[in-house]
Amino acid sequence: MNKLASAFQNGKALLAFLTCGDPDLDTTAAAARAAEENGAALLLLGVPFSDPTAEGPVLQASNLRALRGGVTTDRILAFVKELRGSVSLPLALSAYANVVFSYGPERFLAACRDAGIGGLLLFDVPYEERGEFLPLCRQYGVELISTAASAPEARVEQIAREAEGFLSLLPCAEPEDLRALAACAARFSPAPCVVEPAAPTAEALRRAAALADGVLLREPLVELLERCGKDAPEQIGAFLRESKRALAGEPA
Repeated sequence: MNKLASAFQNGKALLAFLTCGDPDLDTTAAAARAAEENGAALLLLGVPFSDPTAEGPVLQASNLRALRGGVTTDRILAFVKELRGSVSLPLALSAYANVVFSYGPERFLAACRDAGIGGLLLFDVPYEERGEFLPLCRQYGVELISTAASAPEARVEQIAREAEGFLSLLPCAEPEDLRALAACAARFSPAPCVVEPAAPTAEALRRAAALADGVLLREPLVELLERCGKDAPEQIGAFLRESKRALAGEPA
């Protein structure tokens, strides 16, 4: 069983994303605790980067807010290690390759292991380049999470067969493309598959969950942080609670 597998053992998993340090690390910690208390099965914590070109404008702005607040990779890794004292959910990090290279890949992954981080998602690293990170990830017991986008079946199969932790399926412009991607990935991936809903509504959550083993919420939570700032954890908890009800098929 992989280190993140427990997140998927009790039905459709709800994965919550937070950018570390947006607007500050105390708020991130409070939001993480709220996520655990309100149904999240796994936390994906973003390490902010100054040029987050693989993200949309909402997540780009979150990265820049966090950096303006003074967070660093050292501070984030220390923060996650401390967070382990109050949050028991499986933890994964998302980061950019430049962050890992600048910090030193071996030093970075050793710190991930020491902080209890089970997985690493590098959105800007294509499948063909994962070999630069995979040996060290395995050495330090951190699963290298893959992403798959709409592509010919042979390529999706290639990516899916080697998936670890969970396989993140990237949003598609057309619903039928996402259905085809999810069906192909599910046939070949030994790891659970996760999708992001097209919109932050109960119906969109249910449709996304029908395609995969879990649903990843990123932009809706980041938008709450942008709008509510230090008061966001309470709002995040309420949103996740309702999202969990939607995944379970319960009426609003």
